[in-house]
Amino acid sequence: MMIQNDAVTTSPRPRLRRKDVPAYLASSHGIDIAVSTLANLATIGGGPAMQYNGRIPLYNVADLDEWANSRLSKRVLSTSEAR
Repeated sequence: MMIQNDAVTTSPRPRLRRKDVPAYLASSHGIDIAVSTLANLATIGGGPAMQYNGRIPLYNVADLDEWANSRLSKRVLSTSEAR
């Protein structure tokens, strides 16, 4: 991530290393996730899609956006609508 004029902007890189994913998801989607959780999801499934460069997992920004949006519920006006 780059900091410009005290504002956080997303990385211009099309793929992020696992250690960079939590900052991207927090700044772009408001989703907090630990690197260890991403590693666990990579093992058991349920995490964002990834690709490998050798042994290094890389996450496409578009795949991260899609995964983040799939985790969020629809917009609701009251807690009774949440289910």
